[in-house]
Amino acid sequence: MDVLQGTLEMLVLRTLVFSPLHGYGISKAIRANSKDMLEIEFGSLYPALKRLEAKGWVSAKWEVSGNNRKAKYYRLTPAGRKQLQREHSKWAEFVSAVAQIMGPVAEGAKR
Repeated sequence: MDVLQGTLEMLVLRTLVFSPLHGYGISKAIRANSKDMLEIEFGSLYPALKRLEAKGWVSAKWEVSGNNRKAKYYRLTPAGRKQLQREHSKWAEFVSAVAQIMGPVAEGAKR
């Protein structure tokens, strides 16, 4: 399933609430938490991580991963937490608006 434009950054911020992760870990967590419905392409993920870092919403640091390789780990910053709260509110409003339109329609009903 394609991720709607503008939601990738929100998904990354939400994923980093739990712990710092490297890019592959973020992608894997999003896929797992969406029950394999969302697969984030690395060509989209890494530019999004760069944007989030430039905005000050995540910080990055090179560390050694569990398989003993260097990987860049991303952490949510306090500014990123605030942004996530704002995004969560906007997302809830969006979902509510779409639910209003996409709610059940009786068969044969006209609008």
